[in-house]
Amino acid sequence: MSSLAVGSPYDRAFRFYESTVFKKAVMAVTGLILFAFVIGHLIGNLQVYEGPEKMDAYGRFLRIEPVLLWAVRLVLLGAVLLHILMTVQLALLKKKARPIGYVKKDNSHSSYASRTMYWSGPIIAVFIIYHILHLTLGVAQPDGFEEGHPYANLVRGFQNPAVSSFYILAMILLCLHLYHGVFSMFQSLGANHPIYTPLLRKFAAGIAIAIAIGYISIPVSVLAGWLH
Repeated sequence: MSSLAVGSPYDRAFRFYESTVFKKAVMAVTGLILFAFVIGHLIGNLQVYEGPEKMDAYGRFLRIEPVLLWAVRLVLLGAVLLHILMTVQLALLKKKARPIGYVKKDNSHSSYASRTMYWSGPIIAVFIIYHILHLTLGVAQPDGFEEGHPYANLVRGFQNPAVSSFYILAMILLCLHLYHGVFSMFQSLGANHPIYTPLLRKFAAGIAIAIAIGYISIPVSVLAGWLH
């Protein structure tokens, strides 16, 4: 007999945790946190177009309150880990529900973005680790790292074509990931209507593309010599 009495609060809590509803809800909440960070980070990064003074001042501003900075970093780390955990658990539940795959899988009703979610996510995770080592900690900066000078570090880093290419690839995958994630979040919240759904799909695609263009424009501008 199970140590948890059937119908007990512990049993109900465990069953709720194991449900797809809970896991999708956690994915939606953590996804929203990460989406907000992506927007905020882009706004900060675009200050590179205002010159070294503005960008370096932004870098100093982020370090005024180290306790707050690390609190935000820990929240983001927790959101990333929970997002990955729920993704893996949902994939396992899906596989358990259908242990024998389709003889011929029909992908006509799924988007390319949704079909690439499971492998684009890990690549983006690897990129995030590299990006932190590269431009935040300076460990992976191949041509030197100047503490307190994010403008110079960013430009110097993106002058390396291999680094810029990896960054651009990661942003394209992020675009696909955001498109499917934002649209799925609306679906999870019950926003499913023959009139509104196509509009929400276009909104998700539009904002994902705009974010990707914003991020990609920086390494392209460096490689083109517009930022130096």
